[in-house]
Amino acid sequence: MMSADANIIEIFSSIQGEGKYVGCRQVFVRFAGCNATCKYCDTMTSRKSSVTKAQIEESPGSRRFMSVDNPIEPLQLLGYITNLYDHKHHSVSFTGGEPLCHSTALSLFLPMFRGIKYLETNGTLPDELEKVLPHIDIISMDIKLPSVAGKNYWEEHRNFLRIAKQREVFVKIVISGETNDAEFDTAIQLIAEIDNNIPVILQPVTPINSCKSVAPERVLFLHDKASVQLNDLRVIPQTHKYIGQM
Repeated sequence: MMSADANIIEIFSSIQGEGKYVGCRQVFVRFAGCNATCKYCDTMTSRKSSVTKAQIEESPGSRRFMSVDNPIEPLQLLGYITNLYDHKHHSVSFTGGEPLCHSTALSLFLPMFRGIKYLETNGTLPDELEKVLPHIDIISMDIKLPSVAGKNYWEEHRNFLRIAKQREVFVKIVISGETNDAEFDTAIQLIAEIDNNIPVILQPVTPINSCKSVAPERVLFLHDKASVQLNDLRVIPQTHKYIGQM
């Protein structure tokens, strides 16, 4: 049974570095625990299902953090977020790890928060998405390719995107030197069958954890293939790493 309290890694103010809303100032709430083990994961510490202490930024952008005990009750979580969230922030990003591993806590907390709620998710837990969907404004959904995710999530992704389409949603696909044509075509077909107007971001992998980078000409080849079926397609790398943001 999922807990009504949240196990949090960190809460801080920064710049969104991925996807359709790249460049927007957000408050980030990073949850502990993830149901996936992607090769290119850049937040490995978030894979732990629980940590004893959460790091909470004291004021927006100060990079001064206080440690608080986990788990965190919904009202307490609301206080930490509203202390950082002000007019210069576009939204609050619930990320991880996988935030939907904490759907019970989210379903209690989200109705209490009045700002824009932005969910960054691996798109593999459709049943958990349904529990929080009425309280989410924007969904950034990953489609995990088997070559880097280590398993096939096609059915989970298909069910997830059908539900997510009820809100504003865009899809992000990380492409690497290991991406093969068959899995890429399957991902594009899956999206096009649901709605070919859903924005799709192709994100060239940041080559960490022995992931192979994707060649520039390969990026253009994959873009050409996808653009036959999709109407809103963009290529955007991780940008926060280039400007030294968390």
